Amino acid sequence: MLKEAHEVCPTTTRRMIAAGALLVDVREVHEVQALAFEVPAILNIPLSELEQRWSEVPSDLELVVVSEVGERSLKATYLLQFHGYTRVINMAGGLTKWLSKGFPVKGQRGVDTPTASSCCCSQAIHANAKSGCC
Repeated sequence: MLKEAHEVCPTTTRRMIAAGALLVDVREVHEVQALAFEVPAILNIPLSELEQRWSEVPSDLELVVVSEVGERSLKATYLLQFHGYTRVINMAGGLTKWLSKGFPVKGQRGVDTPTASSCCCSQAIHANAKSGCC
């Protein structure tokens, strides 16, 4: 039986990336081509291909899985856990929340992004985070 997936906010994700975590973007290729996370270490495997390509994801790194709003990445997190990955975390809110915080991206979004709130995660997510949020 799979354990509940851990989730972190974009602020914690940035700290994890700075500490060596790999961002795994599971959005489709056309989505990534239009607007991509600007981070030093990222792997793009669309969720639609992840079941066949999961072995391309390194198992020796801390992984933060991302998507547009966090739904697909949560599915991908569980899929990776099913395949034995133990150092995998979902970024709640996805690219939408990342943008609302003003964090770096490549490309342009065609619609307005939501405004930032005082904290980027709910209490439930904050309780599961390995480090402080926001």
